[in-house]
Amino acid sequence: MTVFGRRRRRGDKTEIDADVTGDSGETGADAADVTRGPYDSADAPDDEVRRLDLGSMRVPTPPGVEARMQTDDKGNVRQVTLIHGESAVQIGVFAAPRTEEIWDEVREEIAGSVAKQGGRTEEIDGDYGVELLVRSSGQQGDTAARFVGIDGPRWFVRAVFQGRMATDPTASDLLDDCVRGVVVERGNQAMPVLEGLPLKLPAGMAEQAKAKLAANRATASTTATGTGGINGAAPEKRPSPRPKKR
Repeated sequence: MTVFGRRRRRGDKTEIDADVTGDSGETGADAADVTRGPYDSADAPDDEVRRLDLGSMRVPTPPGVEARMQTDDKGNVRQVTLIHGESAVQIGVFAAPRTEEIWDEVREEIAGSVAKQGGRTEEIDGDYGVELLVRSSGQQGDTAARFVGIDGPRWFVRAVFQGRMATDPTASDLLDDCVRGVVVERGNQAMPVLEGLPLKLPAGMAEQAKAKLAANRATASTTATGTGGINGAAPEKRPSPRPKKR
């Protein structure tokens, strides 16, 4: 189910976040309480939390939490999912304006998209403020997901809780701490509003991912071509010769 657009439009113009002056004036999301994360890199706590450095986002990975990342051929991270017990959370970080918060608008877009696909939504008051509970039905039965949005200075973090945490926010304090411990490195580049910030695997993990991808391709190629025939074609089967009559 696709429920989150990458860009938003006002009138006929796509908004671009072009504020790259580094102005320290606090407006909109800048005035947010920085005592609780996710944190902007300028306000990151000096703690001993182990974080996976993905470039634009550093994600806590404490013992007991499994981190799964979907990447493309170039090692760019497309999706980050943390798993603990029967719960999971997908975390994404996107460009946002400096002078306004966008979670209200994003929430409306998600609800509208879900409704078009036959799902149901409910706004609930949670630890992150107004959250969006999404319920849908499919071949594998009813599923639920809880969408959370956090507005930061020129960035926006979206967390989608699944499994038990979709309906029970207390099911995994570890995953909640992971979202709260995210550090965002926004950078100064101008980007369209709600375009995903670039994420990359650390060098060591990137090499492992490329090696695994190459191995999978080699296996698939071998399976597709088969053995024994010209250009990979299966050898022609001939009937066994009949015994000569005496």
